[in-house]
Amino acid sequence: MSLEMEHDCPVCGGEETFWRSASMELHLGEKSKWRCAECDYGFILIDDGADIDSSRADA
Repeated sequence: MSLEMEHDCPVCGGEETFWRSASMELHLGEKSKWRCAECDYGFILIDDGADIDSSRADA
């Protein structure tokens, strides 16, 4: 998996570059944390599927 990706940022209001800040393997698949390069908004992807807003959960 790449260390950066383009993704919609709800804080910046458009598509921004996100950097992978951490990852680990779980029984559900790979959990990876991503941060916006512009505003530091973060979210979590589990196995490239569901994304979780990490500003609302301590993950």
